Amino acid sequence: MKRKTYDLPELISALDPKADLAQRHLWLIHLFEWIRAPQPSVDEAMRRVLQAVEAFEADADARARLQAWWTRLVETVDITALLSDFGFAPRTAMASEVAERLRYKLLPSTPETEDASELFMLALPDEFDARWLHGLESPLLNRIAVLLDPDPEQGANFWENALLSAITYCAGQILSTGFAPELRLRMDDKTRADKPFHALIHDVENLRVEVQLPLRTNERRDAAAARLRERLDACRAAVNSVYAYFESEGISVGLVFRVRQLRARILRVRRLLDCLLAKDRAYETSELLANLVAVGIERRSVRALLSSNTSLLAAKVAERSAETGEHYITRDRSAYREMLNKSAGGGLIMAFTTLAKFGLYGLGLSAFWAGMAAGVNYSLSFVLIQLMHFTVATKQPAMTAPAMAVKLKDLQNNEAVEEFVDEVAHLVRSQVAAILGNVLVVFPAAAVLSLGLSYAMGHTPIDGPHAVAVLDSLSLFGPSVLFAAFTGVLLFASSLFAGGVENWFVLRRVDSVIRYNPGIRGFLGHERADRWATFWRRNISGFASNISLGMMLGLVPAFAGFVGLGLEVRHVTLSTGQIGVAAVTMGWEVLHSSLFWWAVAMLPFNGALNVAVSFYLAFRVALRAHNVSGVDRTRIYKAIRRRFFTDPLSFFAPWQRSRKTANADVILPPGKTDSQ
Repeated sequence: MKRKTYDLPELISALDPKADLAQRHLWLIHLFEWIRAPQPSVDEAMRRVLQAVEAFEADADARARLQAWWTRLVETVDITALLSDFGFAPRTAMASEVAERLRYKLLPSTPETEDASELFMLALPDEFDARWLHGLESPLLNRIAVLLDPDPEQGANFWENALLSAITYCAGQILSTGFAPELRLRMDDKTRADKPFHALIHDVENLRVEVQLPLRTNERRDAAAARLRERLDACRAAVNSVYAYFESEGISVGLVFRVRQLRARILRVRRLLDCLLAKDRAYETSELLANLVAVGIERRSVRALLSSNTSLLAAKVAERSAETGEHYITRDRSAYREMLNKSAGGGLIMAFTTLAKFGLYGLGLSAFWAGMAAGVNYSLSFVLIQLMHFTVATKQPAMTAPAMAVKLKDLQNNEAVEEFVDEVAHLVRSQVAAILGNVLVVFPAAAVLSLGLSYAMGHTPIDGPHAVAVLDSLSLFGPSVLFAAFTGVLLFASSLFAGGVENWFVLRRVDSVIRYNPGIRGFLGHERADRWATFWRRNISGFASNISLGMMLGLVPAFAGFVGLGLEVRHVTLSTGQIGVAAVTMGWEVLHSSLFWWAVAMLPFNGALNVAVSFYLAFRVALRAHNVSGVDRTRIYKAIRRRFFTDPLSFFAPWQRSRKTANADVILPPGKTDSQ
């Protein structure tokens, strides 16, 4: 049904201060709709505001009705609540706040309300409202003030009282939150000793006295305001000290939510102070209202809430991943050789994993339990690889991406760009080494294990039709490319889960619990408890990543099949092992099979997609988490292309000349010396 639009004469005639609550508020909503116009523009809105002011000034009856309407409005709704509490969540938990915002989207408020905040959101819901409020000039605002309240002194006193009450309310909320144990205990010792929150209410009351004192002087008022601003600065510094705790001791979404709310309260008090003490109070009032419009839009946004309160958590997760990721980037020949050895060990263990997978398949379990068994198999294998200090290539990109993102913060000159290209080259050849180590070992190892089992059992681990089906499912011609990219998403998800678990571990100080809990120390002994605490602190991220990845690789296809999606996983190391087992089953004839060669042809794409997708997703999260912006991507791409065409082997060979700086060490090919 088409919504009715009003013109100004209709609005003026419809103004009835004796109407019921909903109708009085609807009139205000319709007035702002008329100001916005069908095609909003600031100039047109200014013209309409002026037109409305002139119409009321020219009509004494309409002016009297407007003043009576305004009197009933300020008596009915609490403007102080709007100024002090609008935009702040009444709930301390973010989950309940998300639920409330979703409710508002599905079921908006009614104009039959005495809540000034709800009325404000109904009357000024559009981003354009902030723009035209910014455009209001002081002379026009003063005329509007006179229209609403012909007694300037009475109107000024009303506005002063509203602002002071709002400041007092906000100060009380700041004091309450500042004394909350979960924040107070996380402030540094110096901040707690300075007691920044203790005298906040006292400073607010001093300001109230100086503003409302009949014999007041501007000097005394300004001095009281200056003391309050200093107090607010001290409170803000105390809040900022909590972030230092986040740096070292972990973080939670709930804590971030409360800290952000507290900082916003402090900023709101400063804005209210600016409005209270401004020489041009009309202009500052319009700026305050425009700001409240922006706050109201954000207040309704679920996306804004999640973004603002999870960004810091994402940053901490990314930073913890970055610390781990540095270990996966090889920068010299010895590190490169070590990566090859570690990945070879990982490939050997994955050969046993592949055979175990086929053994579990032979049990004929239901889809769910087959997925569960496969997940446990993968998880145990990944954990064993971690404990033996081996590596799986595809797990590295999501860890290395945050480390690379951090390096993008400082690309101010050509030398810095070249250093970043060096890091890209180091990263690429590290990934190539890890994938080669996995793939070149898992294929022959899986084949040898299959031959050994065939000799021991008298038949191959899988039969011929199953081998053909395996090769067909891994073929380049088919959905394997899509499945490989999807597996990259799971690899990325496991890194996020690992960062989150490690953050929770640090936040809850679980290692300290293990080390000092009387029950645990009595059971394990003091020395063993210390060793266990250190072990879990060092390995919790890896355990979380490996177990979550294994379970996702096993269970996600089962759940996807339940809803009819038909998704599968394509992990390059596991796929290579499966090809090795299928090749042994088919014998030397496999070399003449196109299925075999198309499956082998898929392996480079499989590895590249596993690595590229997980790296890209982790890199994007890391860029956002670290607030990396303004990067000249074209310049970086050019530098990488130039390096690739002029020195392509630097992306694959660890003995190529480093281009970091002129003074950097030169890594020569094997058998060469500086004298040569």
